[in-house]
Amino acid sequence: MTPDLTFILGGARSGKSARAERLAADSGLPVTYIATAPIKHLGDAEFAERVRHHRERRPAHWSLIEAPLDLAGALREADRAGHCVLIDCLTLWLANLLFTSASASEEIAVLPDSAREAFAQFDAALASVRGKVIVVSNEIGLGVVPLGSVTRLYVDELGRLNQRVAAASAHATLMVAGLPLALKG
Repeated sequence: MTPDLTFILGGARSGKSARAERLAADSGLPVTYIATAPIKHLGDAEFAERVRHHRERRPAHWSLIEAPLDLAGALREADRAGHCVLIDCLTLWLANLLFTSASASEEIAVLPDSAREAFAQFDAALASVRGKVIVVSNEIGLGVVPLGSVTRLYVDELGRLNQRVAAASAHATLMVAGLPLALKG
């Protein structure tokens, strides 16, 4: 278990990012925000608006690292004692790993080796953090089993990733309708 690792998960618009941002701000530490959305390449006006909303809500003095693929490298770069790193979010990171431009037209049946390696690197980076780390992810496994194989793979792998991060965390919170439910710590 990582001593100062906090995991916050919930559904879309559950308040998970706002909660993570409050925890980071309340820590009193310098903060680096690691964004996993591939902002420059989306071409999606609605998603760009979501990103703008997140940016406006964050303090301007926070550092920002955009890490759509190399999350472990970004965490190692930002992590240090007396510092807070906020990662938002694992959900988009997994989508980036599974649906790169090279694989966008392919039917994915199993987790690619590159994604397995990225997971192993991220797990190792989390295990060796020195500062405070807050990780945000969606909980998407509360519904029915998805019909398509790609969607099932995505839901299953996000569930496994969330389980590993929760197991490594000292604190875990589930956000529902803006309300925190303590799961651990």
